Amino acid sequence: MIRELETFGAQETAELGRRLGELLPAGTVIALKGDLGVGKTVFAQGLAAGLGITEPVNSPTFTILQEYREGRLPLFHYDVYRIEDPEEMEEVGYLDSFYGEGISLVEWAERIEELLPPECIRIRIEKDPERGFDYRRITIEGTLPEGI
Repeated sequence: MIRELETFGAQETAELGRRLGELLPAGTVIALKGDLGVGKTVFAQGLAAGLGITEPVNSPTFTILQEYREGRLPLFHYDVYRIEDPEEMEEVGYLDSFYGEGISLVEWAERIEELLPPECIRIRIEKDPERGFDYRRITIEGTLPEGI
């Protein structure tokens, strides 16, 4: 199933993430795609809030993986922008989180496409300058819980 949504500001993008965080089951992998500055981290912050995580959530660009364990489910937040070879993911133990009891969110997921589970939820965030600075088109592919 493919859904296209629109947001008109960072708060709406975060709200979409929050709603997903409240509803997603353990073992969900989200492949998040989009250019620099489209709001991937804002979406991640909303997702974390929906999971009940209150600590600050930032993109783990230099560490590849940031774990947050205080919510209703753990969040494994990956930023694989700096990955040059998908095999590097083995060093951070991606299999444990992808097939574990938390939510895995992978920014720049296209860099490790071959490692993603077929049932992952794929989300692309895009700007459209003609629609305004804060406009985002969000395309979601995969099975979503009721209420999204």
